[in-house]
Amino acid sequence: MSDRRLEPGESLRVRVARMLSLAIISGELAPGTLLTVPRVAERFAVSATPVREAMLDLEKRGFVETVRNKGFRVTAVSDELLQDIVEIRLLLEPPAMARVAGAFPAGRLADFRAQADAIVAGARSGDLPAYLLADQAFHLELTALLGNDVLVETIADLRERTRLVGLVSMVESSRLHVSADEHHRLLDHLAAGDADAAEALMRQHIRHAIGWWAGRAEDPRPRG
Repeated sequence: MSDRRLEPGESLRVRVARMLSLAIISGELAPGTLLTVPRVAERFAVSATPVREAMLDLEKRGFVETVRNKGFRVTAVSDELLQDIVEIRLLLEPPAMARVAGAFPAGRLADFRAQADAIVAGARSGDLPAYLLADQAFHLELTALLGNDVLVETIADLRERTRLVGLVSMVESSRLHVSADEHHRLLDHLAAGDADAAEALMRQHIRHAIGWWAGRAEDPRPRG
């Protein structure tokens, strides 16, 4: 687990929960891993109180479950639930990108390119927390261009519930780089106003959640 500095206005409780959730989503903390408050507190150099509060937050969000007299165990997401989450994301995110392509603000392109660069850098360095944070910001800010806060919140929740247990193994291959590069290709389509290509690429990108990102094989040839 990486130990990152506090974001502006972020409490110790929120920081610990954020870093643990990123480690769980990426598979760095595998399902079944036992986490104890003292050990996590030592890892983050904080007291037990914010760690305990963070663990309870994560339990409410389904990331961990209480193990009596031992601590907290990282939960697993079944293949069926992951498939359901991906199906809902496919209903929401690709059409959203098609709509964004119809009115993409050229003045924001440089900002989104910088975010895509951060995703690529995280992939190439193997820094999974940096990769995930940049990826989340990129996709949610693109979706926010549509001005629908409920849509952004729904997609954020679905993305957070999508476990990417294959990311750790992808660091050792070129597959994470291919996935990261798709963000620049998406921007190419959006900037060109190509709604069909943007929607198709977003579908391919999301399907990695039940392919590469889940530790399963898929066709590496780029589409869209």
